[in-house]
Amino acid sequence: MNDSALITVGLPIALAIIMFGLGLSLTVDDFRRVATSPRAVVVALVLQILVLPAVAFGLVLAFDLDPLLAVGVMLLAASPGGTTANLLSHLFRGDVALNITLTAINSVLAAVTIPVITNLAIGYFDADGTLGLQFGKVVQVIAIVIIPVILGMIVRSRRPAMAERADRPVRIFSIAVLVIVAVGAIIGERENVLDYLYSVGAVTGLFCLASLALGYWVSRLLRLDRPQSIAASMEIGVHNTTMALTIALSVLGSVEVAIPAAVYSILMYILAPAFGFTISKGHGGSSASSGHGGHSGPAAIRGAGPAEKRR
Repeated sequence: MNDSALITVGLPIALAIIMFGLGLSLTVDDFRRVATSPRAVVVALVLQILVLPAVAFGLVLAFDLDPLLAVGVMLLAASPGGTTANLLSHLFRGDVALNITLTAINSVLAAVTIPVITNLAIGYFDADGTLGLQFGKVVQVIAIVIIPVILGMIVRSRRPAMAERADRPVRIFSIAVLVIVAVGAIIGERENVLDYLYSVGAVTGLFCLASLALGYWVSRLLRLDRPQSIAASMEIGVHNTTMALTIALSVLGSVEVAIPAAVYSILMYILAPAFGFTISKGHGGSSASSGHGGHSGPAAIRGAGPAEKRR
């Protein structure tokens, strides 16, 4: 599977289109908003960049995973949140503007954090030396992650109507790619799939739950309001698995490294909504009006920009 044109050429192009779609929903103000909610942004970024890899590393050691599967879990932990996190945050009355800001910043930082964490994992677990993210592969990661986002932002600023029209097709395309690649990765290793589910299912499930719980409860302990805490939970607990799968399959060329992200991409659609219902239970609609001015209307999310009505 990993040698097919679909993986080596098609998947990077698909991810570039998805990241372009992300750029269509972003403006420079999303990065500037750090100044208005610095504590919330810093808390979420510290959890995302430092704490989650440590949690993943602990789980990998506790379950004594195969080296390549271990690298796959660490790659998953290094991957940023995606637009699905924004949608779930909106459904559970989180601060979606904070999600948008975190997604924007995390997507930029991922060009650095993914190669660093993945290379450290490859070295520590003594995985196949050919997997290393050498300079050329790092440039490839940057090209498919950062450049499309910048191009999307340029189109958004100059052609907002076009950005609005493209939003829904790109979202549908993103979901379709995720489903196809996740299923394809599992089918590609079908002889070992039960063993992988047995060994990686528990790790990825626990990692997902730990990410969601840390995002919410650490934020609450540090006195962020409920909408901000929900936003942090979804951003930290719902990773951009398409990015992880693309890097595993087309950059590192390993189906086995992709298996944790493939399994996680299925589990997160079960665990994240379940967690959202759990933390929302008993609070009704009160969270919609606490701390961020309410999210009852589309324009309230960021105040301007046609693409925000989907949030």
